[in-house]
Amino acid sequence: MIKSILFSGLLAVAIATAPPKSTRWTGTIGNGMKGDKISFLVSPDGKLLSDLTFDGYWRCSGRLERRVTGPRDVFPIVKGKVSGVALDPPTGSNWRFELRGNFTGKFAATGTFRMNITGLSCDSNQLQWAAAPVR
Repeated sequence: MIKSILFSGLLAVAIATAPPKSTRWTGTIGNGMKGDKISFLVSPDGKLLSDLTFDGYWRCSGRLERRVTGPRDVFPIVKGKVSGVALDPPTGSNWRFELRGNFTGKFAATGTFRMNITGLSCDSNQLQWAAAPVR
């Protein structure tokens, strides 16, 4: 009985002191192939976007290919707007990810996304996305 009470108390303290978690956002691509998706995490304070993932189709050397990929970089969110370019790896022939977006409150965001490989004919072209937090 005492162990049960002690465990419950420790669990309550652990939950109360745990840092807040980032929120997963998911969305669709309006002008891409049917089923193209985008997802990302927004930090608890709403100032950072990370774990950006594109799951969809792009053209590479004239062929349509499905990719699930994204940069390792973190994008700052300033006054409800995100805008940046991430290169992966930072030098050499690399993947280029361009993200722009506006957060319109706590439950909606829209923007553009583009990925390509510098120096190769692999490109998603500019895609329009709309996303919302997963509940």
